[in-house]
Amino acid sequence: MLLLSREDIKEVFTMQDAIEVVKKAFCLVVEGKCDIPLRTNIQAKKHDGCFLFMPAYAKELDAASLKVINIFPHNIDNGLPTSPAQVFLIDGKTGMMSAVLDGTYVTQLRTGAATGAAFDVLAKNDCRIGALIGTGGQAPTQIEAMLAARKLEEVRVYDLNDERTKEFADRMQKELGSYGARIAAVSSADAAIEDADLVVTVTPSIKPVFDGTKIKNGATVSCVGAYQPHMQELDPAVLPRASKIYFDSAEAVLSESGDMLIPLEKGIITKEDFTGDLGDVLLGNIKGRESDDEIIIFETVGVAAQDLVTAKVIYEKAVAAGAGYRWK
Repeated sequence: MLLLSREDIKEVFTMQDAIEVVKKAFCLVVEGKCDIPLRTNIQAKKHDGCFLFMPAYAKELDAASLKVINIFPHNIDNGLPTSPAQVFLIDGKTGMMSAVLDGTYVTQLRTGAATGAAFDVLAKNDCRIGALIGTGGQAPTQIEAMLAARKLEEVRVYDLNDERTKEFADRMQKELGSYGARIAAVSSADAAIEDADLVVTVTPSIKPVFDGTKIKNGATVSCVGAYQPHMQELDPAVLPRASKIYFDSAEAVLSESGDMLIPLEKGIITKEDFTGDLGDVLLGNIKGRESDDEIIIFETVGVAAQDLVTAKVIYEKAVAAGAGYRWK
């Protein structure tokens, strides 16, 4: 069994790799080629957290996986990851454990790559300004994904904690400077989304984190953080303005995300307003963006197929490169 740390993974796997791998995962989902039971969610209400168990199996990959991920948003106040996790990769031919991967980093990669895939497929070509709302554990790869998908001049970052926002923006500028964009902390959500072509929300908020009336025509919005029915980052005011609404998995989103469930319940939108899954766009089954003026929404809660395909490719690359620690 191969043990792969964050640094081992970084040695063999890039964000661009992750974006292409996640596209493959989304296609497997809509083709019905991956068994992905809805994740088990055990609440830890005492600490505003939860324990999530996410299995997956793909016959054509001869592989299965189980991700154990625990969401504890207050960890950020203590310098700990908000989503500690491990991914177990299993040989589909023998049932033997192939690898254990740093699931925190795998989650960051594949979650960022979901946004990157959406922007690569759905965003207009000429994008110059990005906006990120939220600076938690998933935020760094969200910025990198938008920079990998489009050549941006600036990314504006906003969070409720000004000091943390500035520190985060400064750190991202150093780590991602090779992309050539200016990464700047701003003092409000309005300042972040003003004239933004790409918008990402990645917070555990239970109320909208931006003003939907201020999203400009032509923007693509990726909503990442609302993974439970009571959570709502997306301002429903933008939904009637949106030309198209896509999901990583409609089944998962409509079982879990308050961003869609709450507006549905209130009658702001109906299921007829939903366009479909990103995998269907990739396979040519439905249309993507048709004009530069369309506002497009992408809602992602994450599906275990992403973890499986990402872990499988990382494992193969690590074996080829001799990376990781072999536990005999």
